[in-house]
Amino acid sequence: MENRLGVVGIVIENREHIAARVNAILSDYGHCIVGRMGIPYRERGVAVIALIVDGTTDTIGALTGKLGSLPGVKVRAALTGKEK
Repeated sequence: MENRLGVVGIVIENREHIAARVNAILSDYGHCIVGRMGIPYRERGVAVIALIVDGTTDTIGALTGKLGSLPGVKVRAALTGKEK
Protein backbone atom coordinates (compact mmCIF):
# COMPACT_ATOMS: atom_id res chain seq x y z
CA MET A 1 0.00 0.00 0.00
CA GLU A 2 1.31 3.43 -0.94
CA ASN A 3 1.68 6.47 1.31
CA ARG A 4 -0.57 9.49 1.12
CA LEU A 5 0.08 13.02 2.30
CA GLY A 6 -2.61 14.84 4.22
CA VAL A 7 -3.78 16.94 7.12
CA VAL A 8 -5.64 15.81 10.23
CA GLY A 9 -7.65 18.31 12.26
CA ILE A 10 -8.41 17.52 15.90
CA VAL A 11 -10.69 19.46 18.26
CA ILE A 12 -10.52 18.49 21.93
CA GLU A 13 -13.04 19.41 24.62
CA ASN A 14 -12.07 18.99 28.30
CA ARG A 15 -8.39 19.08 27.43
CA GLU A 16 -7.29 18.64 31.04
CA HIS A 17 -8.95 15.22 31.27
CA ILE A 18 -8.01 13.71 27.90
CA ALA A 19 -4.71 15.36 26.85
CA ALA A 20 -2.50 12.54 28.14
CA ARG A 21 -4.43 9.93 26.15
CA VAL A 22 -4.36 12.06 22.99
CA ASN A 23 -0.61 12.61 23.32
CA ALA A 24 0.00 8.90 23.90
CA ILE A 25 -1.82 8.03 20.66
CA LEU A 26 0.04 10.74 18.75
CA SER A 27 3.32 9.40 20.10
CA ASP A 28 2.41 5.87 18.95
CA TYR A 29 1.88 7.21 15.41
CA GLY A 30 4.86 9.58 15.42
CA HIS A 31 6.41 7.72 12.49
CA CYS A 32 3.75 9.11 10.12
CA ILE A 33 3.41 12.62 11.64
CA VAL A 34 5.49 15.14 9.68
CA GLY A 35 4.42 18.21 11.65
CA ARG A 36 2.12 19.26 14.48
CA MET A 37 0.64 22.55 15.62
CA GLY A 38 -1.49 22.78 18.74
CA ILE A 39 -3.38 25.78 20.04
CA PRO A 40 -5.32 25.92 23.33
CA TYR A 41 -8.36 28.13 22.72
CA ARG A 42 -9.12 28.95 26.33
CA GLU A 43 -11.99 31.33 25.60
CA ARG A 44 -13.91 28.46 23.98
CA GLY A 45 -12.67 25.76 26.34
CA VAL A 46 -11.15 23.63 23.57
CA ALA A 47 -7.77 22.77 22.10
CA VAL A 48 -7.13 22.50 18.36
CA ILE A 49 -4.37 20.38 16.85
CA ALA A 50 -3.39 20.26 13.18
CA LEU A 51 -1.20 17.40 11.96
CA ILE A 52 0.59 16.94 8.66
CA VAL A 53 0.72 13.20 8.01
CA ASP A 54 2.43 10.94 5.49
CA GLY A 55 1.36 7.32 5.68
CA THR A 56 -0.87 4.61 4.32
CA THR A 57 -4.62 5.07 4.43
CA ASP A 58 -4.76 2.16 6.89
CA THR A 59 -2.29 3.80 9.26
CA ILE A 60 -3.90 7.24 9.07
CA GLY A 61 -7.34 5.65 9.47
CA ALA A 62 -6.17 3.79 12.58
CA LEU A 63 -4.78 7.03 14.02
CA THR A 64 -7.95 9.01 13.39
CA GLY A 65 -10.13 6.13 14.57
CA LYS A 66 -8.34 5.84 17.90
CA LEU A 67 -8.44 9.59 18.45
CA GLY A 68 -12.09 9.84 17.43
CA SER A 69 -13.09 7.12 19.87
CA LEU A 70 -11.99 9.26 22.81
CA PRO A 71 -14.77 11.20 24.56
CA GLY A 72 -14.83 14.88 23.59
CA VAL A 73 -12.44 14.46 20.64
CA LYS A 74 -13.52 15.26 17.07
CA VAL A 75 -11.24 14.32 14.16
CA ARG A 76 -11.30 14.92 10.40
CA ALA A 77 -8.69 14.02 7.78
CA ALA A 78 -8.07 15.20 4.24
CA LEU A 79 -5.64 13.15 2.17
CA THR A 80 -4.14 13.55 -1.27
CA GLY A 81 -5.88 11.58 -3.99
CA LYS A 82 -2.66 10.48 -5.60
CA GLU A 83 -0.49 7.80 -4.15
CA LYS A 84 3.23 8.55 -3.81
